[in-house]
Amino acid sequence: MQTGILFDLDGTLIDSHETHVECWLRYAAKEGIVLDRNRVNRTFGMVNREIIRTFWPTEVSDEKVVEIADGKEAMVRERFRERLPAMPGATQLLQTLRHRGFPLAVASSGPRENVLLACELLGAMPLLDAVVSGSDVQRGKPHPEIFLTAANLIGVPPQHCIVVEDATVGIQAARAAGMKCIALLSTGHTENELKDADRIVYSLGEITTIALAPDAQSSLHRVGGRRS
Repeated sequence: MQTGILFDLDGTLIDSHETHVECWLRYAAKEGIVLDRNRVNRTFGMVNREIIRTFWPTEVSDEKVVEIADGKEAMVRERFRERLPAMPGATQLLQTLRHRGFPLAVASSGPRENVLLACELLGAMPLLDAVVSGSDVQRGKPHPEIFLTAANLIGVPPQHCIVVEDATVGIQAARAAGMKCIALLSTGHTENELKDADRIVYSLGEITTIALAPDAQSSLHRVGGRRS
């Protein structure tokens, strides 16, 4: 069976770390809440409703959560339309994997509007078999629901899927789903944060080599946070 490859989006196919940090800081400031970058960094990979209940000091109603999330994400989409911060080699990687017959999906904790916009601007939509967002699941990462949903949509059993991630909660979700995980060391993260991945890489180009290996699944093994 052909291996399915499930990509996170932010920090993996697009270098959106600074965009999200700045938008969280700006929106929180409008609400009279002071955040620091380190606190924001620790929430990457989580869905907005969980992030908001972490940031806001008092109980927030469901209606207010939607208002905050919509306002912050509108800022993000505005920035994407001005200039999408695509990762070097992202579109080329997807094109190569599609040409080789790999089932492909994006599985991102971001809201569906953001995920679809980024995939469209990246030119990725014709290359993907499925797109799953944080809006499509009940439980965000580190719960495995988003990756299990994506695997089901592309018709590949979890044990035959490889996840490409950049965040700790994403790696945890991949492992909980019974999938191998390649971690891309990207903006805002450290190698130590990614130590539980099966492989750490430093560019998307390295993923092509891994995926096209004769047996990509067996070539991935826990390497204690270092590239093998």
